[in-house]
Amino acid sequence: MDQGGAPPVFSATAELDGDQLRVRVAGEVDMATADTMYRTVLGQAARHVTLDLRTVTFFDSAAIHALVRLAQQLPGTLTVLPSRQVRRVLEISGLGEQDWLAQA
Repeated sequence: MDQGGAPPVFSATAELDGDQLRVRVAGEVDMATADTMYRTVLGQAARHVTLDLRTVTFFDSAAIHALVRLAQQLPGTLTVLPSRQVRRVLEISGLGEQDWLAQA
């Protein structure tokens, strides 16, 4: 049933500073938006990539898949800053101890 609410807000913005790329993602990362997050990260060449997910409110299996693919493609260069919700999903999925996941 449509309750007339506004669609969830999603954004992914990239800022390149020399060889440092910071991608800020906000809102819900799901089946409809995970590929945009993925493509935004890979859209710039950088030696170090910070994926800032601190304002992400929802993170589903498509988002997890995109994140794992990024970690595989950017070994040793990716740092993920998770929101509380993202950290919880990654812990439940067994990814809470990955070296690319920044600890609180």
